[in-house]
Amino acid sequence: MAALDFSDPLYALAPLAGFTDLPFRSVVKKFGVDLTVSEMISSNALVHHSKKTYKMLEKSPLEDPYSIQIAGSDLNVIRGAVEIINAQEGVSVIDLNCGCPAPKVVNNLQGSSLLTDLPQMGRVIETIKKYSNKPYTSMKMRLGFNEKKHIEIAKIAEASGVDYIAVHGRTRAGRYKAAVDYDAIREVKEAVSIPVIANGDITSAEKAKWVLDYTGADGIMIGRAAVAKPWIFKQIKEGMAQPSSALIKEVVLEHFDQMIRYYDKYGAVIFRKNLHSYSKAGYKGASLFRDTVNRIEDPKEMREVTEAFFSQTFLYEC
Repeated sequence: MAALDFSDPLYALAPLAGFTDLPFRSVVKKFGVDLTVSEMISSNALVHHSKKTYKMLEKSPLEDPYSIQIAGSDLNVIRGAVEIINAQEGVSVIDLNCGCPAPKVVNNLQGSSLLTDLPQMGRVIETIKKYSNKPYTSMKMRLGFNEKKHIEIAKIAEASGVDYIAVHGRTRAGRYKAAVDYDAIREVKEAVSIPVIANGDITSAEKAKWVLDYTGADGIMIGRAAVAKPWIFKQIKEGMAQPSSALIKEVVLEHFDQMIRYYDKYGAVIFRKNLHSYSKAGYKGASLFRDTVNRIEDPKEMREVTEAFFSQTFLYEC
């Protein structure tokens, strides 16, 4: 099992519900991302043996190191979830979600709402640390719930035993629209002695370099930008040029094929949202293409339409 190396900047794929499943992580991993993270997993669903949730634990052999992110606040449930994850091979990290802004998560003192009860947040981290047999415990946090408390949050997390923190530079109130506060990420880095990973609106290699330089962070975590551009990590790490239309087609079809293998025929329906993202790279007729795939359920037809669309060479931006 690979160790996490923060001697050079570490590049991680952020967990995104509905997007960072095993097929997508496998695609991104081929472009050199250092750390992949599962979609957020409900600790409650895990201990109640949800088949769908158990499937979310699966990883690709390529994913090493690999992190599983859990959400929850009940200490007994958290312990049960950790003990289930302990039986999973090839997992390097158990990560606590303290950032999800979704109401259905927040209303159950999970995700970003844990930032309203910092003593309980600390106890949850301590429980994970105590019962986990994995090398690392981590936390992904926002700057606060309604107002910033980022330094206090980070210090409690460090004292409770996390090995590193990923910081999304918005409060929960800021959702995904507010400007990312990179000053606050820098303040977190200055306040703790453990590694800090910066997250939020990192959309290019140039932006990644600027964020690393400005915040002093030990790494970068990218989510939404990678959905449309899974090759972004190779652009950051190796200076890869903008991808050719041939490479984009290859990536899209590989991703589609993996979705069908993983989800069976329903993978075609799930893949619609990915096709929406991929098609925004400047292709002719993208709006009509998106409208067309929204009506297709048959995997064979979906693949034929997708292959034809991405066989175009006209690409005015990416």
